[in-house]
Amino acid sequence: MKKVIKNGVVVTAEESFTADLLVDNDKIAKIAPQIEVDGSTEVIDAAGCYVLPGGVDVHTHLNLALGSRHVSDGFYHGMRAAAFGGTTTIVDHPEAGPAGCSLFHQPRFYQQQIEKEAVIDYGIHGVFQRVDADILRQIPELIESGIPSIKAYLTYDGMLEDGEVEQVLQAMEPAHGLTAFHAEDDETIKRLRVKYGQEGKLSAIYHAKSRPDTAEAEAIRRILEIAERSGNIPVYIVHLSTAKGLEEIKKARQKGQQVFAETCPQYLLLNQSCYQQEGDEGLKYIMAPPLRTAADQETLWQGVIDGSIDVIATDHCSFSFADKVKYGKDDFRQCPGGCPGVETRLPVIFSAAVDKGRITINQFVDLVATNPAKIMGLYPRKGALRVGADADLILWNQNIEKTISVETLHQKCDYTPFAGMVTKGWPILTMVRGQVVVKNGIFIGKKGSGQFIARKL
Repeated sequence: MKKVIKNGVVVTAEESFTADLLVDNDKIAKIAPQIEVDGSTEVIDAAGCYVLPGGVDVHTHLNLALGSRHVSDGFYHGMRAAAFGGTTTIVDHPEAGPAGCSLFHQPRFYQQQIEKEAVIDYGIHGVFQRVDADILRQIPELIESGIPSIKAYLTYDGMLEDGEVEQVLQAMEPAHGLTAFHAEDDETIKRLRVKYGQEGKLSAIYHAKSRPDTAEAEAIRRILEIAERSGNIPVYIVHLSTAKGLEEIKKARQKGQQVFAETCPQYLLLNQSCYQQEGDEGLKYIMAPPLRTAADQETLWQGVIDGSIDVIATDHCSFSFADKVKYGKDDFRQCPGGCPGVETRLPVIFSAAVDKGRITINQFVDLVATNPAKIMGLYPRKGALRVGADADLILWNQNIEKTISVETLHQKCDYTPFAGMVTKGWPILTMVRGQVVVKNGIFIGKKGSGQFIARKL
């Protein structure tokens, strides 16, 4: 059945205007000031609402497993929560696979799991966990299969050394791939974790102290130097958290380098004081990179405002508070890292950025939908309200006020880092490829309805 969305204000990354929007099957078929309807067309009244493209979250870990530890949500509950928050497409990051596995192992393993659970559309990133001739040969084929972005770590097990980063970038560029980097200096982190352990300084605040801003900036500097000498190869920096890191990116851009910067709501809205909350509460905020200072927050906000930051994603990684306490109560180094955020991303950023007058609603759409879709090879199918695009959209009521609470969210995780935050603006309807999946707080989607989106940069 055709659907016409009437009486809303259509918002794109470029402009806002009053118009009707015709959905025919799974595509946007027409956008016009007035669209006539007949008895066979369903009318959706968007009076008083913005019509926005569905959110695109290009950094999630919905089903991450680290040994015996597993995130709370899984694909179904994570995607369902995303839909309630106005996100219609995610691109998920797998963890490293078995030792010696191929570049295809984790994306294929994830896709087999997601396809039965998906209620919104999805892509998958690849992951480098070693570099050798076989891995380098597999890059073009993985990219051709619709997975053109592959993540590399500069810390953790499976991290790449600088020479391996150079090999990866030189192989990714001719294959039209994009390398995403977790940028933290491993030597700094290991040294400080040993130091604080020997000194018995194992409470949550020392998680932040063991991963200083210099560790992020140093890793970013090295990545950008390698990318420059390899021929100005584009790179993508995930979860940027520091002023010093952003400064390295700005310096590289001034030299003509193409580097994309992503940050997350937690780095814009929370700071290191969270680690000093009473009891075990500080463990909720153990994530990597850690929360930073108020000065870092202000610099990141300026980057959002002036366009230095391209994407706001979540790094949603929902290890439960119960597990954080179980493993990390006596030693921050044993605490599983990450926090949930896929449901709250759009509301908290709209409230803090648009409602507070920091950015326009068009900039908001660009940061949470259009730009991530463009960078990660989903545009123009995703992230846009235009004829021929997938009918992924949300009706956004800017006047709905809510106090964020884990009891009223739809995630499976037992806490939210944004608890108590008062927000203004929430979606009242979420549509994926023409099918309504959430309406007025009721989920009406179906397991398995979400589709894998083969991406091309």
